[in-house]
Amino acid sequence: MKISYNWLRQYINTSLTSNEVAELLTASGLEVESVEQVEAVKGGLKGVVIGEVLECEKHPDADRLRLTKVDVGTGEPLQIVCGAPNVAKGQKVLVATIGTKLFPSEGEPLVIKKGKIRGQESNGMICAEDELGIGKSHDGILVLDASARVGADAASWLGLSNDECLEIGLTPNRTDAFSHVGVARDLYAVMRNMKGIKSDAAVLQYPDTTNFKSGASGEAVKVLVKHHQAAPRYAGITINGVLVGESPKWLKDRLLSIGLRPINNVVDVTNFVQHELGQPLHAFDVAKMEGREIHVRLAHAGEKFTTLDGIERTLQADDLVIADRSKPACIAGVFGGADSGVTEKTTEIFLESAYFHPVYVRKTAKRLGLHTDASFRFERGCDPNQVIVALKRAALLIAELAGGKVVGDIVDEYPEKVQPSSVSFSWSRCASLIGKDLGKETIKSILHDLEIEIISEDDDGLQLSVPLYRSDVKREADVVEEILRIYGYDNIEFPKGLKSSLSYAPKPDPEKNRNVISHMLSSSGFMEMMSMSLTRQSYLGFDQTQESSVVELLNPLSSDLGVLRQTLLYGGLEAIALNQNHRNPDLRMYEFGKVYHSIEGKFKEEYRLAIFITGRRFPESWNNANDLVSFADVRAVADKIFAAAGIDKIQFSSNESALFHESVACGSGKSSLGIIGDVHNFLLKKFDIKQPVFYAEFSWDAMMKLWPKSKVQYKEPEKFPAVRRDLSLLVDKSVMYGDIEKVAFESERKLLRGVNLFDVYEGKNLDHDKKSYAVSFILQEPTKTLTDQIVDAAMGRILKQLQEKLGAMLRG
Repeated sequence: MKISYNWLRQYINTSLTSNEVAELLTASGLEVESVEQVEAVKGGLKGVVIGEVLECEKHPDADRLRLTKVDVGTGEPLQIVCGAPNVAKGQKVLVATIGTKLFPSEGEPLVIKKGKIRGQESNGMICAEDELGIGKSHDGILVLDASARVGADAASWLGLSNDECLEIGLTPNRTDAFSHVGVARDLYAVMRNMKGIKSDAAVLQYPDTTNFKSGASGEAVKVLVKHHQAAPRYAGITINGVLVGESPKWLKDRLLSIGLRPINNVVDVTNFVQHELGQPLHAFDVAKMEGREIHVRLAHAGEKFTTLDGIERTLQADDLVIADRSKPACIAGVFGGADSGVTEKTTEIFLESAYFHPVYVRKTAKRLGLHTDASFRFERGCDPNQVIVALKRAALLIAELAGGKVVGDIVDEYPEKVQPSSVSFSWSRCASLIGKDLGKETIKSILHDLEIEIISEDDDGLQLSVPLYRSDVKREADVVEEILRIYGYDNIEFPKGLKSSLSYAPKPDPEKNRNVISHMLSSSGFMEMMSMSLTRQSYLGFDQTQESSVVELLNPLSSDLGVLRQTLLYGGLEAIALNQNHRNPDLRMYEFGKVYHSIEGKFKEEYRLAIFITGRRFPESWNNANDLVSFADVRAVADKIFAAAGIDKIQFSSNESALFHESVACGSGKSSLGIIGDVHNFLLKKFDIKQPVFYAEFSWDAMMKLWPKSKVQYKEPEKFPAVRRDLSLLVDKSVMYGDIEKVAFESERKLLRGVNLFDVYEGKNLDHDKKSYAVSFILQEPTKTLTDQIVDAAMGRILKQLQEKLGAMLRG
């Protein structure tokens, strides 16, 4: 939402600077994201001054050039070579001095430099309109009135006033602040009540419509509202004798200051009032309305309509349209029609001001993909009481700027008035929620300045009537929030003491345990990331197993965000692609988040932890090898996570997935914990990622069930030495190391303490379907020293099981 600082000051008298206004608005809940300079003319005509031509002679070496001496108020006149045919002695002109940067109406910017033209020195430029960017004329230099003061700033003489634009990041509930008057109303309340800046002198000035008069002779347009539910209030007025043309400078400046393009005086007035009062308006050319009638009705299913942008659209039966006797002229609250708009030939208009039901406007705008300033306001709810005020304001401006006269009276179809919200307010409840007793008089002052009416008062509290433009204030807590934001959040002191109660914390505590893992990963060089739960439906095609359990949104924000994610993988790949494109390819990231599934008509949410590793293993340096990360790196991180969680006896088994070249499933006992894998190349290409990505995803819910209530475990140091034996095993390529580890522990439960893979070989001297694993086995007896006979017997049992269950053979 863009607010012009100069425009805002029309409604509230304040000497505050734009930055001070921004601070107050932000403190009161209207967050100002930026304050930007708006120049009436690009460059602000800095360096351009008023000069007087003291001498004007023919250039000695050029017939079409003049050699002039110009007084610019600096003492010594400037010699300037000028090619304009109308330059003459005694003229007051605009001079761009040395170093000035001009932005012409057409072409590239120009910096004025000292130079020679046909052998004569030139120390500036006498300017035409187009050279200054203030017009298009290039017939000659711009000659000023004789009263112009030599040396004066050109921008001031021309009445060019710069402005500042406040960009406010409005939340959808603050429909009251979708206008300059709405923001001024909030600023007024803040200035009068916020502790530390109280200003009783602040005055809020609403636009004056008391001079509105109706009743000129003529035939008014007939209005027939056929669907009051979709259009609870519909008003309009006929204006004839309109002369459509260019808007005056002040109106164009107002619109340009907030980034709107002026069109003509009638359309510009409707846009001006919309941004002034927050009420959208629309003007129809009466000559194009068949039968001089307005029909507010629902569209016919399949009805065709061409909008202002020239696109033919197909309407549905629940789209509200403004039509004449036979055809639509406008999609109500959304977009006008190509055949009913105001043009230079228009002489009679019907000016519409209405309150359309937000649901109808929202559905139509979303389905058609039409999002306009008008629909933005109607979708969130306008103020029904502002309909007539805005209509009168616009009619007065059109009469002033386009010479129109109002025919007959205002048509106001409002069969069932929208009632304001009634809220019961308690003094004690307000003090409890805020944490401070502000005092009854302070509270009543704030409510008065917010235009919240006090219906009755007693010792317990107030009965309030909330104005319709505050559609978000429905409950007592909402009123308390209004009071607090105007009083100032920063003006609530910290209490001297804090009170708390002891509460039961479940063990294991998921939040505490999450912090344990987060701290461990962050200290290991990982960055935490957050991606949206909404994702693209096209991602489902990457893994066909996901399509049957997808959770689709009934009312998606867009086609790209139509389903809930079933894995954290795709959000991470999007983040990796973004970082890679910003020359940050070496990444270690993790994310905690929910995934969603639909199983037999029931929705299931599951909390998960995802790990992403890609790029170089160590930072780029002259003394570091540029080794890329591998599967072993993500596996090592998984081991650290399980160790930090106190989950032991982890089993790894082979896993088939279309998303990975190779992947393993992790589990403990009967619990499945997650997967670790090397992301498939086809998936990397889809995301335009140019390097391998290794990924792990764990079920946090399953880990919580295995997380020990107390991780404080201890045992005495072993008194007797451990024995290590190594085996070089030849196995099929399909055999995973986890299979060897599992069989080994099943074969020797008493003595075996650890198994470790320290070498893998594939290639020369081995069959193409074979590979070699070098595995170490650690054996230990807690009560005695192991003998060779005991160790050999244990290793024999292990080797026998490996041969029988996995087909393993000893390599020579």
